[in-house]
Amino acid sequence: MAENKPFVPFVSPESSMSEFTIRALIIGLVMCVVLGAANAYLGLKAGMTIAATYPAAVIGMAILRVVKGSILEENFARTVGSIGESVAAGAIFTIPAFMIAGVWDEFYTTQHYIEATLIMFVGGIIGILFVTILRRVMVEDHELPFPESVAAGEIHKAGRSGKSGAKFLFWAMGLGALIQVLKQVQFFAASWEKFVYFIQQKINFPNGASVDASGGALLSTPGVSPAYMGVGYIIGPNLAALNFTGGLLAWGLFVPLLLYFLGPDLIASLQTNGTTEITDETWVGLANNVWRSIVRPIAIGGMLMSAAFTLYRMRKSLGAGIRRAVGDVKKAAAGTHVEIRTEKDMNFKWVFIGIALAAVATFFIYNYFAGDVIAAIVATIVMVIAGFFFAAVSGYLVGLIGSSNNPISGLTISTLIIAAILMVALGVTGIPGIAAVLGVAAVICVAAAVAGEMLQDLKVGHILGGTPWKMQVGDLFGVLLAAAVMFFPLLILHQGDINTGGTGLGGKAYPAPQASLMAILAKGIVGGDMAWPLIIVGILMAVGFILVKVKSPMLVCVGMYLPLETSFAIFVGGLIKGILDKVSARRNFNEAQKARTENNGVLLASGLIAGEALIGLLFAFFAVVEWKTPVIFAEPSFLVSLLIFGVIGYVLVKVPLSNAGRPDEPAPPSAMM
Repeated sequence: MAENKPFVPFVSPESSMSEFTIRALIIGLVMCVVLGAANAYLGLKAGMTIAATYPAAVIGMAILRVVKGSILEENFARTVGSIGESVAAGAIFTIPAFMIAGVWDEFYTTQHYIEATLIMFVGGIIGILFVTILRRVMVEDHELPFPESVAAGEIHKAGRSGKSGAKFLFWAMGLGALIQVLKQVQFFAASWEKFVYFIQQKINFPNGASVDASGGALLSTPGVSPAYMGVGYIIGPNLAALNFTGGLLAWGLFVPLLLYFLGPDLIASLQTNGTTEITDETWVGLANNVWRSIVRPIAIGGMLMSAAFTLYRMRKSLGAGIRRAVGDVKKAAAGTHVEIRTEKDMNFKWVFIGIALAAVATFFIYNYFAGDVIAAIVATIVMVIAGFFFAAVSGYLVGLIGSSNNPISGLTISTLIIAAILMVALGVTGIPGIAAVLGVAAVICVAAAVAGEMLQDLKVGHILGGTPWKMQVGDLFGVLLAAAVMFFPLLILHQGDINTGGTGLGGKAYPAPQASLMAILAKGIVGGDMAWPLIIVGILMAVGFILVKVKSPMLVCVGMYLPLETSFAIFVGGLIKGILDKVSARRNFNEAQKARTENNGVLLASGLIAGEALIGLLFAFFAVVEWKTPVIFAEPSFLVSLLIFGVIGYVLVKVPLSNAGRPDEPAPPSAMM
């Protein structure tokens, strides 16, 4: 858009079209919870979340079209519906850390629920209020392209002509749900693994006994997961390959090497403890223990260095965002009274009162955690300053690269380290210090995530002609509801995994990589409980990745941290996307056909993710209440699983290609801009 050309929204500012309606609010709140819960499931399992803007836009349009809702109602419903994903992102990156770090002895108590809810609510409110101050300056900045906002706006416009793509989303949700049900009832094997021996050596014990000890590797197939494959499809073959590279390094290099050198001692310790029979299962257990206790801390060090490098690489953008944040407050405050509907924000007087009240609430939260008034005051000051700057930076980065690429975890880690150093300097150590540090990081993480998503939605509203204050108030409702309920998906997944023999959040089923990183950093700096040699090895490894110009060192390190079946399944999804791209190129699709193929594929992948996530939560709930799930096969075959891979691959390639449209049809907006 040229700077000298006045902007004209899709809906005129003089329009009195319905917008903030009860039905749109209810639809938005339902999507807020559902999409937030789905992203919580995905983030805990794979360490990634997907932008909820596109699914929320499509679902909201599909429902409101039945009751002949307006485009501004659709915009409002999407705004409220997508904010749940950002609250979920903030929650999964930090809330499980309280359990993993040992601050909480058990996940659920009424006290823990209140703590988590207050953290999410205060962080969400702060994010919305700070963005309200910055909205006008940032959404009208011609230098910020807001790629995902433009795409979402065009999706709404396309919906006016009857082309929403809802059928692809809902159909794929049904397929993902069906596959997850079949997996839960053991119609097919979720994965297959086998320990392969490399070398055999005899170990003699002082009591005259001997045992054959072996080195080797644990081989695994990709996990049968529509959600993982959907993630790989969305991020594409290159990034999926980087993630899988981490899995190969962990399970193809580090674990076999460590087993070769440590295997005899590990076997000897088992013999000392009374284990006389060494089987394949014994070696599988040893391989997993080596991965958890040695390889994962190395991956944590790599993730830490990768986050620092991400912030360094974006230093110009971050610096620009911080400089703008200082100047934008003055510019925004100069226009508190606006008569034009499309420029009206919430009253700034109430915005600043809200920020003050949120700061007071934050003080009480930190004082409760730390048990030290001075430390709580310092932590509150850090939260307010860092919260404002990171809200501005998050919004600025969303304007440049979209919310899907926003480095929230990197911003949070930097805040956590600052808070941890301050707690140590103030003499607040042990569990109270760790709790206070995690509390600061959690509020900032939620605030930054909400700020980025909110600004993205406000830009869509700016394009379509929505009323800012109505969207802001709608998101306040969304944050309130999401904060009140988002603890329960985490609880259900945690307790459900424990009831089925797992270890809960931070374990194999739900690794929660970001939360584990936060917990280890907080414990290491404040509690003095960090495996520094392994962390340093990981840092040096990430430096090597940076020196050889690996595109995303963080993805490689996350791949090391995740179970191999997870990163392998993500890689399979990326391969399917690569096949689609090759076929599209071979058929000489023009840009319009490529855009339609891309959009339909993204909607299908999003539907697969949502379908599995919702059924996964349902079966986790069954485990919590101890409802026995029926089992079809006691030992299901993986051959059927191969058929499931084929079905998912066929759908993700065939359906988008079949709906590429004619070459002369106009190009739709790309959801992957």
